[in-house]
Amino acid sequence: MRTRTTAVSTGLAAALAALLVLAGCTSPGGNPGESPRGSGSGAATPPPVASTAPGGAGVYEGPRPQDQNLLAWTGDPNDAGHVTAQSVAGVAGRVTLVRIVLRERTAWSNIWLGLAGIDPNARLSDCRLGVYDARGTLRASTADISPQLMTDAIAKPLPLSKPFTAEPGTYFVALLLNGSWATNALTLKSTGAGISVNAGLTPPNLRYSTVLTGQTSLPATLNLAEQSTSTINTGWGSQWYAVS
Repeated sequence: MRTRTTAVSTGLAAALAALLVLAGCTSPGGNPGESPRGSGSGAATPPPVASTAPGGAGVYEGPRPQDQNLLAWTGDPNDAGHVTAQSVAGVAGRVTLVRIVLRERTAWSNIWLGLAGIDPNARLSDCRLGVYDARGTLRASTADISPQLMTDAIAKPLPLSKPFTAEPGTYFVALLLNGSWATNALTLKSTGAGISVNAGLTPPNLRYSTVLTGQTSLPATLNLAEQSTSTINTGWGSQWYAVS
């Protein structure tokens, strides 16, 4: 009896040892021969590959102002192929407004304007750019930009007389022209036709409009409820602007 008991015990021990060896050679959920997860002997599972598309999350957002060292713009300048011109009678003394939306806090120092063509015989004066907030308050403006409208038909930064910090929100870039010029000589780059840019909008939130007449300087406040499209609808296309 002792001999049988010893033989049975020895056989059970050998079988148990074999099972332990087999269990140690197979990792949970893995293949035979792999090291168990979490041990220092196996290669770590590589992390997911992060998206390299601009904007993250695998979504390509298209050109952004920061791609061109700008802070914001009314549209991609690559699409600003339209040239807009208007007569002295049509826009002189009017304040032309183009809406721009800032998504983050911005230190605003310059307004970029796309000048498409110049009139060497023009007589310009009291021409300015400015920035109004959503309440119609003038936040900043340039000095007289008449000299810059007479040279270099390119996109150019025009400095604000007093830079300011703009909180996220809606703003309006204001253009005031005065003097005399040939209608088809002094021209500006535009991102779209004036009639279509206001689709779905009404005052005081028009994307493109004019207010007032007979102005020689930008007023301290505007009543944005008075936004008008009468001049816009004659072909005064929405100008391209950017912020830096």
